[in-house]
Amino acid sequence: MEKRMSTKIVKLRREMPDDYNYNEAIKTLRTNIQFCGSNIRTILLTSSLPDEGKSDISFALAESLAQIGKKTILIDADIRKSVLVARYQLETEVAGLSQYLSGQKALEDVIYETNEENLSVIFAGPYSPNPAELLEEELCGRMFEALKSYYDYIIVDTPPMANLIDGAIVASHCDGAVIVIESGAISYRLEQRVKGQLEKSGCRILGVVLNKVNIHSRNYYGKYGRYGRYKRYDGYHEYGGEKEKT
Repeated sequence: MEKRMSTKIVKLRREMPDDYNYNEAIKTLRTNIQFCGSNIRTILLTSSLPDEGKSDISFALAESLAQIGKKTILIDADIRKSVLVARYQLETEVAGLSQYLSGQKALEDVIYETNEENLSVIFAGPYSPNPAELLEEELCGRMFEALKSYYDYIIVDTPPMANLIDGAIVASHCDGAVIVIESGAISYRLEQRVKGQLEKSGCRILGVVLNKVNIHSRNYYGKYGRYGRYKRYDGYHEYGGEKEKT
């Protein structure tokens, strides 16, 4: 019998709208990531600013991979301002990444299986006043190596990268990165800054998700065109994560 990395189980509860376009876009994202190659298994999702939808897409992608039988773990690496615990209405207190990186918990103590088959989670843990320093710890690299030996995919949700270095630190441990962009809200210059940070970390940029697109708007195709310069830079793929704004 295969050894499990964790015997702790948490129930994630969140009612998501049955949005056909959104669900199909997530499946497309999943498929395109698989076509990036069998060596692309640790994937970072980031954005420029808060509230662009990065955490929702990270979870949806991890869940989608788990649904096709891929053993997947989602890491909430936003030690500064995590939303995962509140968003998924956990009924019990959980340990998390900040406690592991500070030496308070062992790795197996912060891994939780969920009520979603094949999906495990490492939560962010308590707020840390020095998250960048924690992420630079040798323990962080050891964690990724240990997880790679057990999981098919590791999805990492990082803080926005416009003004924080945390995401670039984590990116050095990842095989590829996907940038989430809120349609019509982010400037080209800001996205170039994030792109530059990821490139300096040595992490391959897989593409972008254009999020919160109002597909019923008369200007839908015009808005999409504004991000045409991001579609295929340096030969990378572009993923269209289309979600109607509510």
